[in-house]
Amino acid sequence: MKTLMGLFAMLLIASMPVLAQQRGGARGGGGGARGGGASHVGGGHIPARGPAPARAPAPAAENRAPARPENRGNAGGQPDNARGTFRADQAGHPAAPHVHAETNQWVGHDTGRNDPHYHLDRPWEHGHFGGEIGRSHIYRIEGGGPGRFWFGGFYFSVAPYDFDFCNDWLWNSDDIVLYPDPDHDGWYLAYNTRLGTYVHVQYLGMQ
Repeated sequence: MKTLMGLFAMLLIASMPVLAQQRGGARGGGGGARGGGASHVGGGHIPARGPAPARAPAPAAENRAPARPENRGNAGGQPDNARGTFRADQAGHPAAPHVHAETNQWVGHDTGRNDPHYHLDRPWEHGHFGGEIGRSHIYRIEGGGPGRFWFGGFYFSVAPYDFDFCNDWLWNSDDIVLYPDPDHDGWYLAYNTRLGTYVHVQYLGMQ
């Protein structure tokens, strides 16, 4: 009996590293692969700061994707077309603008001030968001969807051009951090801590 118990204990101890590795991998929450030189994405990482102003010009009109029905008639003055699928920069990374945890590199924020997809006829129409901006405060989304979501009585909307980049967001539980957008007047960048992805959002005021 003692031999059987000893054998069981040895098997249990030997299996613990495997279980720990499986738990660690599941905690990533949509992040990229670790090791092999790959950068981690998401999993609760919060960037120290937002992106620097981009130097690249806006993409040429002929390189943009065809129109998408939900962007038609947008009162914000944005063009009637949508970005194609964002090409993942590393294997396992999301096909959306994202931030590398190790370097805080904002991948995808590179089209510059003149990108027409983020043009607003009336920037800051509803005023500036009065809450905390940057890594010092995490907001939990309480409901809604890309067109209109809220937390703590503050309302926002995702830029229609970015709708495809937040299809996997949880609109009643995901944590986000807001950063200023250095290139596009009237917009903030909402960073999803679970996924490591971000989208442009417009403040709609308090209701």
